[in-house]
Amino acid sequence: MRLQPNQIIAGECISVMQSMPAQAVDLVFADPPYNLQLQNELHRPNMTKVDAVTDRWDQFEGFAAYDEFTRAWLTACKRVLKPTGSIWVIGSYHNIFRVGKMMQDLGYWIMNDVLWIKTNPMPNFRGVRFTNAHETLIWCAKSQDQKRYTFNYDAMKALNDDAQMRSDWLLPLCSGNERLKADGKKAHPTQKPEALLHRVVLASTKPGDLVVDPFFGTGTTGAVAKRLGRRYLGIESRADYLALATDRLRAVEPGCDIATAMTPSKRSLPRVPFGNLVERGLIAPGAVLTDAKRRHSARVRADGSLIADGVTGSIHRVAAELQGAPACNGWAFWYVEAKGELVPVDLLRQQVRAQMIAG
Repeated sequence: MRLQPNQIIAGECISVMQSMPAQAVDLVFADPPYNLQLQNELHRPNMTKVDAVTDRWDQFEGFAAYDEFTRAWLTACKRVLKPTGSIWVIGSYHNIFRVGKMMQDLGYWIMNDVLWIKTNPMPNFRGVRFTNAHETLIWCAKSQDQKRYTFNYDAMKALNDDAQMRSDWLLPLCSGNERLKADGKKAHPTQKPEALLHRVVLASTKPGDLVVDPFFGTGTTGAVAKRLGRRYLGIESRADYLALATDRLRAVEPGCDIATAMTPSKRSLPRVPFGNLVERGLIAPGAVLTDAKRRHSARVRADGSLIADGVTGSIHRVAAELQGAPACNGWAFWYVEAKGELVPVDLLRQQVRAQMIAG
C-alpha cells in the first residue's frame, strides 16, 4: 500500500497497518476501545439516561479477546513506526493497565505516563465509588535501545508559561461547539478535546511529520495535526464517524509558518565555543569581562580562556572559582563593555548562532 498522507482510510486498523510500508510513521496516537463491559444502563438522579459507551466496537467476549486484539494492533503500530518514532495510547482504568503490560511485553519503552485530569468529569451518580476524574496516557519509544526520538521540551515549557511541563494535565472534557452532534446527541461517546491532542502532537513531532491514528473516530487527531502543519493518516471502520471526520477536516485551515513554529530545542542549536567569539573578532584578546554588578572581572586570552586572580580556565570554571561556587554558567555570568554599556556575552553567541543557521 502506498502512503498518501492527509486522508482517512476506511477499514480495520490492523489489516490497514499491515498493508502500510514499514518504518514510515513518526507518531502514533491511539485511543482504542476501553472494553468498559457495562452490565446495566446508567441513569442520573433525575432518571435521565447517561449517554455511555454502548457501541459494538467497545464490546469483547472477555479479557482474553481484548488482549488478543490489543496485541495485534500494537504489533501493527510497532511495524510502521520509524526507528525514531514514538506512540501515545490513552485509556481508562478499565483497559490502560492491560495495554501498558502489553506494550512492555512487545518491547516498547515507557517514557512517561501522563494523567489527563478533567476539570469537568461526569459525577458518580450512584455514589458507590470515587468520581472518575482522569484518564491515563502512556508515551513510549519504539524500543529501549532507541537513541533518538522527538521531544520538544522547550516548546512544551513555552506552552506552560516557561515552567517545565508536568505529567498531570488539567484540561476540560470536549464540550460546547467542539463536541460533534448527530440528531442532537453526541456523535461519538469518547471524543477527545483538541487541547489534549495539541499537547501530544506539539510535544512529539516536528512540522511535516506523519501522525497516524488507528482509531480515528471523529478526527480530532487529524484536525490538530493539520492545524499544526503535520501530515496525518486516520483509520476508521465506521462509515458515520468517517463522514463526520471528513466534514470536520475539510473546515480546518492548515497552519501557516508562524502558526506551526515552535521554540527551538537548545540541544538542536549549533554549538558555539567562547573562543569562537574571539576568533570572529567579537571579543578582542585582552578584553575585560565583568559580571553584571562589576564585582568580578577577568581578562580574555587569545585561545578563549580567561585569567583572573591567578585562576585560568573556561568562562564557566573561572566564574565558578571567583564566586566559590561548584559550578556556574559563564554565558549567563559574563558581560563585556561596548560603547560604555555592558553587553551579555550570550547575546554575542546568539548572533554567531544566527549566522551559522542562516548559512
